[in-house]
Amino acid sequence: MTESTQLLCCHFDCGGQVRLSKVAPFVRSSLRFPFWSSHTNTNTKKFRVGSVKVQEADMNMVITSDNKIPHVLTVAGSDSGAGAGIQADLKACAARRVYCSTVITAVTAQNTVGVQGVDIVSEDFVAEQLQSVLSDMHVDVVKTGMLPSLNIVKVLCQSLRKFPIKALVVDPVMISTSGDVLAGPSVLNGFREELLPMADIVTPNIKEASVLLGDVPLKSVSDMRTAAKLIHDFGPRNVLIKGGDLPNSVDAIDVFFDGEEFYELCSLRVNTTNTHGTGCTLASCIAAELAKGSSMLSAVKTAKHFIGTALDYSRDLVIGNGAQGPFDHFLAFKNMNQSSSRQNRFNPNDLLLYAVTDSAMNRKWGRSIAEAVKAAVEGGATIVQLREKDTETRDFLEAAKECLKICRSYGVPLLINDRIDVALACDADGVHIGQSDLPASLTRTLLGPGKIIGVSCKTTEQAQQAWIDGADYIGCGGVYPTNTKANNRTIGLDGLKEVSQASKLPVVAIGGIGLSNARAVMEIGVPNLKGVAVVSALFDRECILTETRNLHALLSEAAFLIQ
Repeated sequence: MTESTQLLCCHFDCGGQVRLSKVAPFVRSSLRFPFWSSHTNTNTKKFRVGSVKVQEADMNMVITSDNKIPHVLTVAGSDSGAGAGIQADLKACAARRVYCSTVITAVTAQNTVGVQGVDIVSEDFVAEQLQSVLSDMHVDVVKTGMLPSLNIVKVLCQSLRKFPIKALVVDPVMISTSGDVLAGPSVLNGFREELLPMADIVTPNIKEASVLLGDVPLKSVSDMRTAAKLIHDFGPRNVLIKGGDLPNSVDAIDVFFDGEEFYELCSLRVNTTNTHGTGCTLASCIAAELAKGSSMLSAVKTAKHFIGTALDYSRDLVIGNGAQGPFDHFLAFKNMNQSSSRQNRFNPNDLLLYAVTDSAMNRKWGRSIAEAVKAAVEGGATIVQLREKDTETRDFLEAAKECLKICRSYGVPLLINDRIDVALACDADGVHIGQSDLPASLTRTLLGPGKIIGVSCKTTEQAQQAWIDGADYIGCGGVYPTNTKANNRTIGLDGLKEVSQASKLPVVAIGGIGLSNARAVMEIGVPNLKGVAVVSALFDRECILTETRNLHALLSEAAFLIQ
């Protein structure tokens, strides 16, 4: 992909129809997710993954006008401990809200200590399972895991030739996380000669990549790039070498190769022993995103972020007595008491697509507050602010409670504009206040340490005071003229850049921002500008869902320069 490449993006309109549109050229600037690095050669792109919150609403089951639900079939072994294999695949697809059917190739007796036994399913019965599912259920993507015999590999390839699918994701499971061998050498030829040439992506870890290449040692990112190229020569269209076990690496670095360009996908390494099933889950997440229509690179980035978030969320989970525990796939669905832990979990990059509701717009389009919020989070809003200036307090409180349930089901923070009383009454995740409201220091006293506080700022002095008072972020603007606030002085891109550079807090830009100018805002080149806040661009539109998806896609491709 060159810098002048134009990307084709899938958008879903209100009727569930898919349409394609071109996005502006991918420029040499970037977000932490993704980011371009000037430290790599011209054929390598670096991405920081895991710091930008991938909107959990992206996990929505996408239902088209003919009620077709994205469908992944996993062909893998059963893990009695439920951390990996078929069980991890089912949980991962459920977490991504994609239907998952199964073909079981082996039944294992395993737990957090290791694998105590493997009972391989006959190739005839594997074939019968494949025939049952593929002949009836309109599978979009097949994901493979443990394929314990050469004959099972052959049976699978025969079935895939008979029943065409959109994509094949191959996770070449040969060695478990605990080090147990799950597939013998005889399977390798089947992978190299039959399965990999059919694969749209293959996702080996370092050990598996080494085995595929005849036990070639992989000790560096450079070795991983070389391995990706050599494995690509076997025939898969894309290769992802997972570097979680790379020695002496501070970050968790994966190398993605599409046959032309290398991409280094970087995320912070999570200090946890609860890593059992990460490979199965990653491949299943990629399959789920492909089934929903994502591009390959986008699917890989989303899956990698999901893994990082789940590992971080589950770092202290205790299940079993072994060295390798499982992790929790369903963090997005936990209705957690965020009051006690929000301070440690506030992610500045939640500000990427900041949706601000408006009561007048809701009335204009005949929507309730909850309906508007649900559409926004389903479309990709990463944080929501309820700004309802002329709603009765009782009605506002009831609506806020309903919106809070929606947002928490998707893992999206919900803030209340100005109304600290409403925020306290509904246990919202925080508030956003203006310069004429209570100071952030007093607001912090009232809300406690675990809530999010944002402050509207136009000047460097106001930004400095917000930091002193204990705010979590500032909203800077209006950047452009807007109809949602009367007599609102605009500061333009230059003013936004000046305040952002001076701020010690994360910044979200606000004021007259929409699809036409959001990219320009994101490209001012200040690392702590984390996103844009929008009102009319989402809520004064016929289809909030479509507008949010389109803006989320644009913002996800836009870039913050990393310093």
